[in-house]
Amino acid sequence: MAVERTFAIIKPHVVVDGNSGDVISLIERNGFDIVGMRKMHISQELAQQFYNVHNQKPFFGELVGNIAASPVIVMALERDGAIGAWRDLMGATNPDAAAIGTLRAMFGKNISFNATHGSDAPETASYELGLFFADL
Repeated sequence: MAVERTFAIIKPHVVVDGNSGDVISLIERNGFDIVGMRKMHISQELAQQFYNVHNQKPFFGELVGNIAASPVIVMALERDGAIGAWRDLMGATNPDAAAIGTLRAMFGKNISFNATHGSDAPETASYELGLFFADL
């Protein structure tokens, strides 16, 4: 497998609840190299751009509102097969369906507050990393 780079977000409720350090520790213990990381507040404008692929869906406003509600931690992660490995560590989108030991099972509250975001494909990772880590 080749070293790959992916984009990740620790979502607002995890940061507010004080669990971001636990998530970061699990990321590192699972073999990821954090090559970029910062805590930030995503503006409404950036959130709309980030979630643009969903702009015609009924939940678009909720997505934008939730991610812009309070600070997040954005990360650029690297490792062999990073995109798939990060998605495996996150678990199913709905925390109720996420496997035990995944981040969403541990820190997600429901499908709207599911703890983490991760790119789903190389093209998505490239786009998302460009929005948040253009300097990498």
